[in-house]
Amino acid sequence: MKHQLPITKIMTKDVITLDCNDNLETAEILFKRNNIRHIPVVKNKSIIGMLSYTDLLRISFADATDEYDDDVETVVYNMFTIEQVMAKNVISVPSSATIKEVAKLLGKKEFHALPVIDQDKLMGIVTTTDLINYLVEKL
Repeated sequence: MKHQLPITKIMTKDVITLDCNDNLETAEILFKRNNIRHIPVVKNKSIIGMLSYTDLLRISFADATDEYDDDVETVVYNMFTIEQVMAKNVISVPSSATIKEVAKLLGKKEFHALPVIDQDKLMGIVTTTDLINYLVEKL
């Protein structure tokens, strides 16, 4: 396996983002519609945090209510802003980072996605799923 390949070979380049002024209902719609689990949060085009689907589940009663009853989720979501729920102080990697470097970083930390940033511009996102898919392809 070529572990020195840049992360750009496996990252998602067409990244779905949330603006810090979006609401949590919008976030849930994006998670479900796009079948994703992590969304970078931006303010004036700069990343300020990362929202995960798990973050939403921690504050909602989504699994405990009738799937057709949106009222409970809406009330809970309206109690919080994205900035209150998202992870702050996000660790990022440059596009020059290697797959091996990113794998080591994700293996040591308790998160599952890293934004790829060059000169304050969001270039992509790499997740543990991207790494697993890469490894499966190579094995």
